Amino acid sequence: MKTNIKKFGLCMMSAAFILQATSMEASAANEDHSNSSIYERKIVNIAHRGASGYAPEHTIPGYQLGEQMKGDYIEIDLQMTKDGRLIAMHDEKVDRTTNGTGLVKDLTLAEIKKLDAGTWFNEKYPQLAKKKYEGLTVPTLEEVFMKFGRQANYYIETKSPDVYPGMEEELLQVLKENKLVDSKGRTKNVLIQSFSQESLLKVHDMNPNLPLVQLFSYKNQATISDEELESIKKYAIGVGPNFNKVDGQYVKMVRNHDLQFHPYTVNERADMKKALEWGATGLFTNYPDVFNEVLREYKHEKHSDNVNL
Repeated sequence: MKTNIKKFGLCMMSAAFILQATSMEASAANEDHSNSSIYERKIVNIAHRGASGYAPEHTIPGYQLGEQMKGDYIEIDLQMTKDGRLIAMHDEKVDRTTNGTGLVKDLTLAEIKKLDAGTWFNEKYPQLAKKKYEGLTVPTLEEVFMKFGRQANYYIETKSPDVYPGMEEELLQVLKENKLVDSKGRTKNVLIQSFSQESLLKVHDMNPNLPLVQLFSYKNQATISDEELESIKKYAIGVGPNFNKVDGQYVKMVRNHDLQFHPYTVNERADMKKALEWGATGLFTNYPDVFNEVLREYKHEKHSDNVNL
C-alpha cells in the first residue's frame, strides 16, 4: 500500500512538473507555433529580399534563387498601393528599383504593374546581368504566395505602416485567403516583423497566434534592458537589430530571455561566423548560399571541438 501511495505521489509530482513546464513555454506571444520552422531549434537562413546579392530584389526570380540557394525564408517587404493592394517592395518610392517615379501610395496596382523592376539591376551590376531580368514586374503578396505555395516559409515586414492605414488588416486577410493560417489563426511558416511596435501590437491583438519579430535600427552601439526584453516577449518571439551595432553581450541578453535573435544584413563571412559564435538563431543575408557554407563550417568546427574534449 505504501509503495502504491509513493508511486502515486511521484506520478502527481511528475504531472505537476510537466504541466508547469508546458505553461511556462506557452506564453501569450508564443501560443501555438509548434509546427513552425522557427521552433525546430535550427539556425535559420533568411534570404534578404530574396537572393538580392545575385538578382533583382523583391522579384520572383530573386525569391526563386533564394530558394535554390537553400534559404529557409523568403523575406518580403510590404508597401501598399493607392487602391489598397500589398506589393513586395522595400522603398516607399518606386524610383530606386523600377523605371518609374513616385510614391507607392500614390500609384494604383495597374500603374505599378507597368513598371520595369529588373533592368535597373542589370545596369547597376553588369557582371550579374541577365536578359531574363529585363521587364520584370513588381509582384503582389498574393502572387508570391501563389508562386511558392503553402510549403514555403515567409518572413514578412510591415513597412511604414503609419503611411498605409489598414495594412495589417489587409495582410491578415491575404494570409487567410491563401490558407497560410488555419481556422484558429495559427501558422507554421509565416513570421511577421516590423520596426513599428504599434504595428506588431495591432497584429497581435487581431491574431495572437502569429509569431512576431521586433526590428531595431541602432545608430550607436546597441543596448537593451531586461525590462525592454520582457516587454517584447509579451507579443513577440524575437528581435532583429542591425548587426553592425550589436555585440556578444547584447545577443546574450536576448537569448537569456529565450527570444530569437535574427540580425540584419550580414553579408561577410567573418560577420556570419561572429554572429553564430555570439548565439544568433538566424540571420538576414543577401547571400544565402554563402551563409550555408559558413554554417556548415561552423557546425563542423563545433563537432570537432566536442570530439576533442
